[in-house]
Amino acid sequence: MKKLLLAGIVGTSLFAVSCSGVKKAGEAQNQRAEFLKMKGDWQIVSIDYDKAYKIKPFDEGADAQCFIGSHWRFIPNNYSGSYTLDGGRSCPKLIQPIKIDIKSNVFSFKKIADGTKAKQNTAGYTLNLIDRGTDEFSLEQNVPFQGNTVKVVYNFQRTGMDFTR
Repeated sequence: MKKLLLAGIVGTSLFAVSCSGVKKAGEAQNQRAEFLKMKGDWQIVSIDYDKAYKIKPFDEGADAQCFIGSHWRFIPNNYSGSYTLDGGRSCPKLIQPIKIDIKSNVFSFKKIADGTKAKQNTAGYTLNLIDRGTDEFSLEQNVPFQGNTVKVVYNFQRTGMDFTR
């Protein structure tokens, strides 16, 4: 009787563990599907923030207005991408390679410098993914400033899926 009870407990435990693994795999697969929806070319069409502050996003030394019209490319199958500032006015011209990740509603990326590997760079940016649609989404960044938090919202619009450039 004790062996039968022990076998029942072990069987139940194994069943519970295997179901947990299936559930986690399903969640990972759903996250991956959501991540793949980001694939393609995007453009920042507007940035919302308290204009009383001078915002210089992502340590580029450029005013937030320089990012309006910037081109972003996301390639989820290898978690890479880039963003491009076209220059003009007092804005720099640059192409910045990035590594990206999305988990739940958190979008994170880190800049990759020439000649370095992504794993060598531990610094990055974390933004909240909000208002996601098929052809638009917004990223919200909470920037600490003198004991306050300034919310910056980057509004993106899909421009295509062209990976030939």
